[in-house]
Amino acid sequence: MDLGLTDKAAIVTGGSAGIGKAAARRIAEEGGHVAVVARRADVLETAADDIRRIARGRVLPIPADVADPGAPAQVVAAALEAFGRIDILVNNAGTSMAKPFDAVTEDEWKADLDLKLWSAIRFIAAVVPEMRKVGGGRIINVTNLAGRTPHAASMPTAVSRAAGIALTKGLSKDLAKDNILVSTVCIGFIKSAQHERRYAAKLAADPATSMDQLYAEEARTRGIPLGRVGEAPEAGDVIAFLASARSSYLTGIAINIDGGTSMVV
Repeated sequence: MDLGLTDKAAIVTGGSAGIGKAAARRIAEEGGHVAVVARRADVLETAADDIRRIARGRVLPIPADVADPGAPAQVVAAALEAFGRIDILVNNAGTSMAKPFDAVTEDEWKADLDLKLWSAIRFIAAVVPEMRKVGGGRIINVTNLAGRTPHAASMPTAVSRAAGIALTKGLSKDLAKDNILVSTVCIGFIKSAQHERRYAAKLAADPATSMDQLYAEEARTRGIPLGRVGEAPEAGDVIAFLASARSSYLTGIAINIDGGTSMVV
């Protein structure tokens, strides 16, 4: 299926690994031009080189800390200089912090909201005028299941992601008149470098254990109905579809990418 992404210009934050990289890769493979944004310049350049191998569009790595209030305007300016337009924004930057309420410090609350909520707000504010100039666009906010169904020890992520989901719905109403479609994907347990770093101690303590075994154990522990942990490209494909011409009547929606885990539709 042709997704209609040829020569469309996208910004993907958190684009150096995992879901962000998978989404950027899929958009570029479909002929879109992609600005990938992440903090670590070396890792970002490696990711950009990998994406270029299959890209039919241009790939622009932009090192930036999206929690910096000035970063969104700088990233958008760089993308405009390279591509001349902005059609797609994927707000994917973020890490998972999950603790009991009493264990979260005020600084951790602030850092989480700056990274996951305020960065998205600032990027949206920066791209909307450019999307209006080209007759519309797509904004996809990457959130997670805790934003819809918070569980114990899910702070501050549950709150920042719930805010992202509410932002998505409200924006979809405000921007519909401009043909700017806004959606969110609520991520379940997906393989990522972040999880692998967390498992480093287990792997070091038991060299006979593999990542595949640890992921299989997580799938059992979490009761994932499909019986396995998700792959980043599976999420990337959904994001690319939402960014595409094929999603032209979808806005204000939240899609669970979770192997059936969530108790809500």
